[in-house]
Amino acid sequence: MKLSFKAESPSGSRTIDAEVSSLVVAGWAGRDQHAIEHHIEELFAIGVPRPSSVPLYYRVAENQLTQASRIQVVGDQTSGEVETFVFRAGGELYVSIASDHTDRKLETHSVALSKQVCAKPVAAEAWLYSDVAEYWDELVIRSYIQENGECVLYQEGTLASLRPPLELISGFAGGDTLPEGVAMICGTVGAKGGIRPAPSFTMELFDPRRGRTLSHSYDIEVLPEVA
Repeated sequence: MKLSFKAESPSGSRTIDAEVSSLVVAGWAGRDQHAIEHHIEELFAIGVPRPSSVPLYYRVAENQLTQASRIQVVGDQTSGEVETFVFRAGGELYVSIASDHTDRKLETHSVALSKQVCAKPVAAEAWLYSDVAEYWDELVIRSYIQENGECVLYQEGTLASLRPPLELISGFAGGDTLPEGVAMICGTVGAKGGIRPAPSFTMELFDPRRGRTLSHSYDIEVLPEVA
């Protein structure tokens, strides 16, 4: 899967192409182990299987990546999650944002399958990881959904609550270098008011030191679930 990004850095902006042949979704990526265990128990109580390890690296087909402004899903029980998205291009590590859109009904049967069946929207902009690595924990991810005709804040939190990307990369690849062709979605924060579907999803990564934002919005078209 070929993705193109407008890459911004202090020296200017340019367009880069990234060829992704392997997509990894890092689940259960929070830093607070007690909070993770509590969340695992909550989900287990409603039928979601416990993860076999924490963090857990789910593999998703790379052709599920999309930079489109619309995705199609089967059934009305899917929802997005804003997450940082890291990839390597031209020997440099970059960060953008993606939505780990997931089928919540299927999640009670298999978390891995629930991730696989939904497209993974990705922004068309990126930053050099080295430009934000020093203050990574200060970056903010947030998302908004359309609800009852209004734009509602759905998620918001700093990256201090999540494992840093080099730690996640090391857990998957055995070193702090993400191989060329591999992209990773790096964990999310809780939803305000609970996880729920919506007809549109907007996600952001905010850099408070430089006052800049990466963003992407997409609409969700629900296809009928027939038997």
